Amino acid sequence: NKPAWMGVIQFLNAGPLDPNTEVVVSPPAIYMEYVRGKLDQKIGVAGQNCYIVEKGAFTGDISANMIKDIGCEWVILGHSERRNVFGESDQLIGEKVKYALSQGVKVIACIGEKIEEREGGKTEEVVYRQMQAIVDNVAADQWANVVV
Repeated sequence: NKPAWMGVIQFLNAGPLDPNTEVVVSPPAIYMEYVRGKLDQKIGVAGQNCYIVEKGAFTGDISANMIKDIGCEWVILGHSERRNVFGESDQLIGEKVKYALSQGVKVIACIGEKIEEREGGKTEEVVYRQMQAIVDNVAADQWANVVV
């Protein structure tokens, strides 16, 4: 809710922040514009997800262009909830990364195994597969705009 985010905003705006560290927060979509409007401009605001097209039938999702339109410049893609609850594939996440970057939105790309995969000794296999889907969609000159 707004009062909770106001506490985060006041804390971050009061600083001090290390000038060598880029700080980004990611409120729910409904609060992104509110947070961007109140937060110091040196602090980034990220969407929690975006879809792979500018407009069309993607009910409940937002586009990279919508994120930019409200003054935000980051998006989180591939979060475990998107993978495990909503069933997003590695390939779809790679496509989302590619599209967001093509629209000038920086990407926080999430990778990671489930507990069962870790306990089963499959961590490297899983994160390699997830990372490969991202690598396949990011040009060499775009990596400066990606955090994994």
